[in-house]
Amino acid sequence: MNRISNLVQSLSPSQTLAMSQKSGELRAQGIDVINLSVGEPDFPTPAHIKEAAKKAIDENYTFYTPVAGYLSLRQAIVADLARHPGMPAYDPAQIVVSNGAKQSLCNALMATLNPGDEVVIPVPAWVSYVEMVKLTGATSVTVMAGIESDFKITPEALEAAITPRTRMVMLNSPSNPTGSVYSREELQGLVNVLARHPEVLILSDEIYEHINFTGSFTSLATFPEVADRVILVNGVSKAYAMTGWRIGYMAAPLDIAKACTKLQSQYTSNPSSIAQKAAEAAYAGSQECVEEMRRAFERRRDLVVELAGQIPGLKVNKPQGAFYLFPEVSAFIGLTAPDGRKITSSGDLAMYLLEEGHVATVDGAAFCAPGYIRLSYATADDTIREALARIKRALTALK
Repeated sequence: MNRISNLVQSLSPSQTLAMSQKSGELRAQGIDVINLSVGEPDFPTPAHIKEAAKKAIDENYTFYTPVAGYLSLRQAIVADLARHPGMPAYDPAQIVVSNGAKQSLCNALMATLNPGDEVVIPVPAWVSYVEMVKLTGATSVTVMAGIESDFKITPEALEAAITPRTRMVMLNSPSNPTGSVYSREELQGLVNVLARHPEVLILSDEIYEHINFTGSFTSLATFPEVADRVILVNGVSKAYAMTGWRIGYMAAPLDIAKACTKLQSQYTSNPSSIAQKAAEAAYAGSQECVEEMRRAFERRRDLVVELAGQIPGLKVNKPQGAFYLFPEVSAFIGLTAPDGRKITSSGDLAMYLLEEGHVATVDGAAFCAPGYIRLSYATADDTIREALARIKRALTALK
């Protein structure tokens, strides 16, 4: 008797977490593995944020909070959003704080989609988007953009993907897994298309907002043509090195925010009270720590692009944000390793790099982009140098 639901059986496990687990198993065997598969900052949470959490414990912020989060935190988020020129004047009632931006995304999808709806997703895309859409019974419509276009879709491609069944478009800028950042002009081109389809909601994942090397950031919510149907998702994990604290939020039209609060009330209730007070300190306090980490990531970006660019056959671009490199690896498909194994896919290549090169990466197929691999450079400079040296040795050994 199969006791697992058809829905859960239809889901794919997270390949980023699976590769991280595999590298951990090799480490447990005494093998020195460099893990470039996990997307989280390697910095500790800044001291003033940790102090705020300790203070919250001492002051007994240890009870249930409102489902959507403390009012003081939602007010701090509203103030943070107001920094952006052209941002709508959000009310705290439009903010829903959740257990990470991942829950915020899932809340938005589950609260707005019905079976039969279509969701347009530019790919490469983060591993969970398509799987989350499956949970709702809706269908993902993927639109591929390759390395030659810096992984950014055109207005024409977006228009071609929209049908009478399209309910939502998801966009992630800066992007996981590619690091691509849409300029205001590029976003305007997409907005011009969406303005012709007023029934289509827009889910804008802006979690990497502050890890941005372009000098500017544009939120889709700042375009008045579509602002009333943008569900903006962000959080503290990446910008403030708070991945384990699990605090994300959405800023949404009031009816959607209320629906997500209702949904969240039934299956998780509020996120951690202590983590909320830490997040409040993150948004209300000095932002110098954010800029220090951003500068470090930019230096690492330059380093990994330089070193990867020296590997024959590896095709790389220069990502403008986040902390990922997404090289095209088709030149190695069909080659043979020294141990006789045949490399028939980017997944085979990622496994070869792990088992023989002792560097954990992620198969691009996990991001709906076979023929690529993802490397996270959220690690120390010397670690990046050693990892790329190992990758170069392993790739040049293929014949």
